Amino acid sequence: MSATASPSFSIIVPVYNRPDEINDLLKSLDQQTDKDFEIVIVEDGSTVRCGKQCESFKKSIRIKYFYKDNEGRSIARNYGMDRADGDFFIFVDSDCILPPDYIASLKKAIAEKPADCFGGPDAAHESFSDTQKAINYAMTSFLTTGGIRGGKMSMEKFTPRTFNMGFSRKVWEKVGGFREMFSEDIDMSTRIRLAGFSITLYPDVAVFHKRRVNFKKFWRQVHVFGMSRITLQLLYPGSMKAVHWLPALFVVGALAMLIGACFCKWLILPLIIYILALWIWGIISTRSLKIGTMGVGAAMVQLSGYGTGFIRAYVWKILLRHGRDIDDEIERRRGK
Repeated sequence: MSATASPSFSIIVPVYNRPDEINDLLKSLDQQTDKDFEIVIVEDGSTVRCGKQCESFKKSIRIKYFYKDNEGRSIARNYGMDRADGDFFIFVDSDCILPPDYIASLKKAIAEKPADCFGGPDAAHESFSDTQKAINYAMTSFLTTGGIRGGKMSMEKFTPRTFNMGFSRKVWEKVGGFREMFSEDIDMSTRIRLAGFSITLYPDVAVFHKRRVNFKKFWRQVHVFGMSRITLQLLYPGSMKAVHWLPALFVVGALAMLIGACFCKWLILPLIIYILALWIWGIISTRSLKIGTMGVGAAMVQLSGYGTGFIRAYVWKILLRHGRDIDDEIERRRGK
């Protein structure tokens, strides 16, 4: 590809105070076997900017760096799309690392199985901390809700997530950009599907995703995910499936078993068996006793965080009918 030719792919990354993460991401892009891409970095009002890191890679990678006032990651992604030249827009988070064959594998996947919108799974890189690897296990294991996040096993219709998501320029031209909201990637995928575009999973096009660095931040993140599932149901009635109830059912069931064990110790047995299965599979899949053990804790954080967020929003927005902001959004969309 010549220096002036438009790239096939524009990798768009919103960033807020993450210069070290951007440096790691750019290192991985510098090692790509296929250079048919540009990267569009949108600094969303950061107080600690990454412009210096971007400048250091400009000789080997096509980089566009923009700084704008803080408005949120969705608006930053839209800002990047407005200034991108690629035929496809690829979205990854600033805490991702791309394997050297990412672009080459994506090209091959699109050629073999064309799609308007696509996504791939995530995994833990060997350089990640044990906590990050444990969280990755919890977020990708089929024993939790990992099957819905882009692995080879799927518990519902595949929905790309913005840590590894892409769509064509024609999708953007028809559907528009992201909306600033939690679970904006699920909202975007739903709008793309409703517009009649095809969405597919490319299981061999993975990224390494660092995720949260401690369990406290991880719990806050998944708690918001649980709440946002109710928001999405109000925006798109019928979109919530049985699988989305599983973490909430786990919270209620585990609490019931713990209380019941005070009267009959055998009532706790199903929970013990489940935890034991998580532990054994964690050790097998991570090949580490330590990470497998930490993975059990991460899974408990994931299920309890998501489940309590789901229950909280369900009671407040649906049972108590306080979802007025969502009602306003529904009416706004109907008025378009």
